[in-house]
Order: sequence, then C-alpha cells, then structure tokens
Amino acid sequence: MFEAYLRHERGLSDHTLRAYLRDVQAFFAFLASAEREHRSAAEVDSADLRAYLAHLFRRNRAVTVARKQSSLKAFFRFLVKRGVRSENPMQAIQSPKVEQRIPGFLGEREAEKLVEAPQGQSVLSTRERAMLELLYASGLRVSELVGIELNHLDLAQHLVRVLGKGGKERIVPFGQAAHDALLAYLRERRTLLRAKGADPHECALFLNHRGRRLTARSVGRILARLGLESGVMRRVHPHMLRHSFATHMLDRGADIRSIQELLGHASLSTTQRYTHLSIETLLEVYHNAHPRAGARPDDDPSDH
Repeated sequence: MFEAYLRHERGLSDHTLRAYLRDVQAFFAFLASAEREHRSAAEVDSADLRAYLAHLFRRNRAVTVARKQSSLKAFFRFLVKRGVRSENPMQAIQSPKVEQRIPGFLGEREAEKLVEAPQGQSVLSTRERAMLELLYASGLRVSELVGIELNHLDLAQHLVRVLGKGGKERIVPFGQAAHDALLAYLRERRTLLRAKGADPHECALFLNHRGRRLTARSVGRILARLGLESGVMRRVHPHMLRHSFATHMLDRGADIRSIQELLGHASLSTTQRYTHLSIETLLEVYHNAHPRAGARPDDDPSDH
C-alpha cells in the first residue's frame, strides 16, 4: 500500500520510490537487530527513531541521513493518512543540516560542443541531437524527457508539456535550435517503429532502436558517451544539462522566479542553488551598474 501511495499520490519516479522502500525496510531491519522487533509500525516512537538516526550518523554523511529521514517521514505520514497512527513521530525530530552543494554544470562553450556532438544523418544521431537540444533548451529532468509523448509537443508554438515531480504538469518553451532538431528527428522517427516487435502505435516521443520508449538509464549512457566524444573533460549526466540551462539563463539576466517556473521547482530555495554567478560576471554587473564604481581595476586608462 505504501508503494502505491508513493507511486500514485506522490507521483515519485521508480528510482526514488525504490529508495524510499529500501530506507523503510532498513529501519525495521535495525529494530529487529536491536531487539526491538516487537515494535509494529503503529508502536514505533521517537526513541526508536532517534536510536536509528544515531546509528546512521556513525556510518553515513549528513546528506544520506537526511534522505533516509525524509523516507521515514513520508512513511509515517502515510500511516497517519490511513488511520494506522494518530501522529507522525518524525515530526518531533529535526532534520540534519546539509551543506548545499553547487550543482555541476557546463560552460556555454562546453554545452554547445555537447549538443553538437551527434554527427551523421542516421535516425539515432538525429534522435540524440534532438534530445540534447531539448534538455539544454528547456532544463528538463531526464524522467520528464523520456515521459514526453507525441501529443505533448507543440512545434508551431515551440512548447512542450511535461509531467514533473508529484505529477505536476507544466508547459515549457524551447528555442529554434531545439525546434529544428526535433523536426529532423520526427521526420525519421517512423523508421524506429519498423523494428521487430515494435508497436506501430507507440506514442513516446523518444524511442530506442527497438521502437520502444527510451529509458532514463539509456539517456544517461548516451550522454556519458557523447560527453567523451565532445571532449568535455568530466563525466556528463542528464542533470548536468538542467544545471547548465539554469546557470546560463541566470548569467544572462533571467529572473530567478522565472527559472523556478521553468524548472518546475516547488520551492524558490531549490532554484537559489543556481545563483552561483562567477565573480567575473558579478564584477561586470557591478561596474556597469553602480554610478560610483569607477573604472574596473584591470582597465588600462590609455584605452579610454
């Protein structure tokens, strides 16, 4: 029942759902090993939870403990909703403070090299180019990308409808480069449906070589390969293009609340991770905008 709640009411991805279930199972395994196996889900109290979290802190980083704590909070919230418990014992337990890491992102030139990495006229090359252009153009999560169906795409208006976290739908724009790449792929997409066993009525936008919906894992492998081929000197993953999209938009003056809407973030604090403008950019803005900033320290007066 908890799995169905996570999948249908919370709208979690398969990957996140499995992590939540593992975390809850690990908690009850701890209770059994600590001779608390008599505890049912309805009987667990904050002392049991604190003992478990202390056990976790001796073996894990704060970010891992915070994730497991989130899983348990969701589990006990589910029990309260189903009437198994009257309260959520996790409410009395404070989450560990986790240091916010700046997400990895590509420079503008790196991103350009990556999206241009797929070469040739094969259907798989045109598919890869369309995927990369759309990821970078719209800042989509990989789960959103592979979930796109043909009728979610509005090429005339340069818009795509995606289903984000928690089953929340949003409309995201894309530019001319993504439009052209998508159009080129759609002209060839039907050839993938000729594979043996393929469903000729498959509605997924992005297909694998067998004519079936492309998976998030396959997209990850494709990007890792194309990252190497493009000469990017670190491992590229799908979320890196999402981070790059947000960073480059902010660097070029986009409003943070607009970025929040485009990314589908429920909280502005999540989007604020991307406000890591380079010191060079900040200096440029300062010296161009402040009336008493004067010349930049590295300016040569003879140039004026």
